[in-house]
Amino acid sequence: MTPQEEFAEALRVRREAADLSLAELARRVHYSKSYLSRVENGLRPPGRLLAERCDAALRADGALLALLPPGPEQHERRDEADQPVRGTRRRPPPDPAPAAPPPARPSGYGAGFDQHIRRGDTRHLLGEMYEAGRHYQAAYEAAGGDELARAHAVVRSARRWSDPGQVDRDLLFRIDACLAALAGREDTRAVELRLQLTAHRAKKLAMAIGDDTAVTGAEPRTGARLARQALAELRERDRRPAGTPGGVGDEARCEVLTETRWALYDFEPARTLLALSTELRDLAVRSHSAYFQGEALVALAIDQLRTGRVPAAEATLSRHREYAARHRSRLAYWHQGTLDALMSLWRGEFAAAEGWILGEAGQVAAAMEAGLSMPADALSQTVLGQEYWLRHEQGRLAELFASPRMAGVQRRGYFPVWRAGLALALCATGRYEQAADQLRAFAADAGDFTRFPPSGWALPTAATLALVCAELAERTGRRTEVSAYVPALRALLDAHGDELVLAGWPTVLLGPAARFSALLALVAGEPETALGHLARAVRLAQRYPAQMARLRLDEARVRLRTGSPAALSPAALATAHGLARTALGTAEELGMTALARDCRELLTSPAGR
Repeated sequence: MTPQEEFAEALRVRREAADLSLAELARRVHYSKSYLSRVENGLRPPGRLLAERCDAALRADGALLALLPPGPEQHERRDEADQPVRGTRRRPPPDPAPAAPPPARPSGYGAGFDQHIRRGDTRHLLGEMYEAGRHYQAAYEAAGGDELARAHAVVRSARRWSDPGQVDRDLLFRIDACLAALAGREDTRAVELRLQLTAHRAKKLAMAIGDDTAVTGAEPRTGARLARQALAELRERDRRPAGTPGGVGDEARCEVLTETRWALYDFEPARTLLALSTELRDLAVRSHSAYFQGEALVALAIDQLRTGRVPAAEATLSRHREYAARHRSRLAYWHQGTLDALMSLWRGEFAAAEGWILGEAGQVAAAMEAGLSMPADALSQTVLGQEYWLRHEQGRLAELFASPRMAGVQRRGYFPVWRAGLALALCATGRYEQAADQLRAFAADAGDFTRFPPSGWALPTAATLALVCAELAERTGRRTEVSAYVPALRALLDAHGDELVLAGWPTVLLGPAARFSALLALVAGEPETALGHLARAVRLAQRYPAQMARLRLDEARVRLRTGSPAALSPAALATAHGLARTALGTAEELGMTALARDCRELLTSPAGR
């Protein structure tokens, strides 16, 4: 592919990603459609003026300008530029494009290699993972026996998404081969690549969910250990004097921080990861890397949400919205829509969430999957998870349970959170015997829930299981049976008492971890302890009516359990009733039908009279 053809392809890909017709882009850049068509088809070289205008109109941040073919300055004919579209008045030319960042420096591995990497990076930024992988594989093959070039291409390949919960064994094989080839080298580029590859290896190993999907002898904990080693080496090299051989540049540091943070997701507290994502955000800005800026903003929003810093997360999401609009990336657009739906669910804005989840999200996922842009399961699980929680919050899980999509929940039993979600759906639809069967089977496989990692996916799984245990204890009198599972679940949740529980990467916020600790404390017959947990939960959720409605009903239930119904004082009953009535009003206003039903049951039950 010639430089002219490479520019043409990048222009077409970015125009289509921006959902602009050729005519609309021609109108925006004040060129004729026919001229622009010839440029986009590689039949005519672009001039600098056209490249600048297209770069600005498509918000490519200099990426198109960097691909401007070398050679004498091209001057467009006057009759091709600044011509009004038929039927419109002549408008002044657009403002000059902002100064573009300097073009990427040649890697030193050859023009053909660089071209494949650039084309892969463009596709990746736009969310076309499979097409990006094809170009990275071509770069790997073009590298021949050059160890550094091959490692460079493998690092790029490792950035692509893979199916959640699965380990890409072919990629791990290539990573291991490159690490072996670079072992012992202390030249700067070899050091950077070795650290980057180690960080990617750590994340890929940690992607496994349980022994069934792990690499034998290299389970997820191995990935966490490798991540800590890579971070420790990065810190040690950062402390070396300037100019010392073996230093690490900004882009390589971004890579290590990004991948090790994900590798540690299930094994370190959210506040530890928040420090990494904050560092990554600042470093990504300094490195001028569009890829790492997007990664940093999503990571930072996730960590802020998990640590209960919801207003800060909303500010980060606003910055990510600007990033998505600027780069016209389908991947960034998907992330933004998912995060916006997550926040709508958290606030109780269910109509807004439903518009995305059951409308545009499905369309975007279908289009990206049909075009082989993304691993199918990475998108479908997110959509299903948000639909599941939407129906849970609305008290309409029976509708999901009766639909063909419920098969997606059952089919993904290798994900612990889906096993817990199936048990909860059975409870919500009155199938308590089946829910108890699912809970017992899950407990037997997980050592009564003692084999979970200390963080990450374990937290939403434990929270969902807490809901199941509370429902079975409340509705079926199985308090003694489910109490056997309480100690392990409480130990896990209690360690995260100041966090919000986030499921997926990201999918939904389930609520404060302290709320689920309170439910388990009540199952264990410790109402005073439960009240303490609920007070912690309120501090995290008091700005959000949907969350407060659930917490008020929880507190009402706990207060009615502090003694026998006959021993409750009129003041205690009045307090519980007031909490339940307030929760009922909010639930009815927001359309949380199951919660409203539970409030009415409490107000009319013998214990609540």
